[in-house]
Amino acid sequence: MLERHELEAFLAVSEELHFGRAAERLRVSTARVSQTIRKLERRVGVALFNRTSRRVELSPVGRTLYEDLRPARDQIAAALDRAIEAGRGFTGALRVCFTGAAGGQLLVQAAQVFGRHHPECEVQIREAQMGELMPWLRGGEVDLALATLPVDEPGIVAGPVLVSEARFLAVPVEHPFARRTAVSVEDLAKVTMLQLPSTLPQSLRADRTPQTTPAGLPIKAGQRVTTFHEVLTLVGAGHGVFPVGANARRYYPRPDVAYVHLRDAPPLRWGLLWRADGATARVRAFAEASHGLVSADR
Repeated sequence: MLERHELEAFLAVSEELHFGRAAERLRVSTARVSQTIRKLERRVGVALFNRTSRRVELSPVGRTLYEDLRPARDQIAAALDRAIEAGRGFTGALRVCFTGAAGGQLLVQAAQVFGRHHPECEVQIREAQMGELMPWLRGGEVDLALATLPVDEPGIVAGPVLVSEARFLAVPVEHPFARRTAVSVEDLAKVTMLQLPSTLPQSLRADRTPQTTPAGLPIKAGQRVTTFHEVLTLVGAGHGVFPVGANARRYYPRPDVAYVHLRDAPPLRWGLLWRADGATARVRAFAEASHGLVSADR
């Protein structure tokens, strides 16, 4: 198999037909190029170039080798160009996903802002169920995901907080909590809490569905859920409660579910996530557009 420096030297001499110019092109000495070509010819077993005091020409074997290698070299160069374009450019598609109706509206508005600056880039918006969000992101099905924070995961970058909202507790409409205007996080020790999907990061699950109250009282763990509609169905059926953001009252009103303010809970925060190895110019620009959008509304 050809070493990289052998391939580069052979192609340079084949195209320049001059050892000195090939050396200048490769930024090495002429002696280094000559030594590399001689070593390669020994491996092949035949001269690849016909040399005279005045000119250098490809031998028949050398010309055949050059014609065989050139397309592969061009393909590698084209592949590298495409990778650079994907990393630095804005053409192509940017795939973003959200969970929840409010998140979808935010992404649509951010896509409009982003599109005004980069009309050559198509933004594809998809809804992900709670259990799909991290597998989609890690698997490369999407480039960005709008999710609740905190997310402390290797290889995943969490952007700035875009939205903060008060936390509420979704409870059955017949539950005693439903008759209150607010409850404390310590009251969670009195109920069963539905659990987030295991595919979500531990940092997020510990924040949204903790095992104990701040005072250390245990919180009974209920059924694990996979979608938000499943959450509300199980809450309405009396199988448990679930912490939600204030937007749920607007986007998910149900006759069997009541939303009660968790008065001493920290705000629920939303932000964009992306893979550390996928931080392309498109991803960074979309994150900046999203942050600029919410900053302008404050």
